[in-house]
Amino acid sequence: MRDSPSLVRLLQLSSPALPIGAYSYSQGLEWMVECGAVHDATSLQEWIGDLLHNVMAHGEAPVLWRLLAAAENGDAKGFAEWNAWFRASREGAELRAETLQMGGSLVKLLADLDVLDDFARGQIEACAPVTLPAGFALAARAWAIPSADAVTAYLYAWLENQVLAALKAMAVGQVAGQKILLSLGAAISAIADAARDLDDDDLSSFAPGLAIASARHETQYSRLFRS
Repeated sequence: MRDSPSLVRLLQLSSPALPIGAYSYSQGLEWMVECGAVHDATSLQEWIGDLLHNVMAHGEAPVLWRLLAAAENGDAKGFAEWNAWFRASREGAELRAETLQMGGSLVKLLADLDVLDDFARGQIEACAPVTLPAGFALAARAWAIPSADAVTAYLYAWLENQVLAALKAMAVGQVAGQKILLSLGAAISAIADAARDLDDDDLSSFAPGLAIASARHETQYSRLFRS
């Protein structure tokens, strides 16, 4: 992709500067810091790594692969079904609100940039509310971003946002954060490849620890993040 305009668009799509509100969510991490379960760089890497390998790898990433394929092939039925699957898989109010707010903001941005074709516009209307993975897949279609690169960038953007949330929520330094990105980021390509090959029956969003953390965060007295 080096000489392709799609690379620049991919960097734009996965940038923290993308105005969809990713910076305002911690996905339960803020509660884990509050209760003391995450208290240093080691426990932070363990928490984020568990989410990456056990949640993103088996749920969000393979759903994104399917949404990307449906968007690329113009499969409206498949696209709608996987958007609905992912929306239904959000176990708590905050996690559901997060993907719908970010997905809605992303498709609105794409509309404002005037990059959507008839298929994408039809899917946004038919699938409303649109989840973040679905919005990301429509962006990849609009900018001709290869699916493997899109999934890799999506996973890295998620990982980077988790580290950024930790830097705001706890006393862990910038260097420690970069070490976590270096260590966990090394597995992203393999996770993306494995997610592509999962059978539909093997997809799972089962993550009781994340669900509990998210639910507890809903009533946390003092908080910086919306999840």
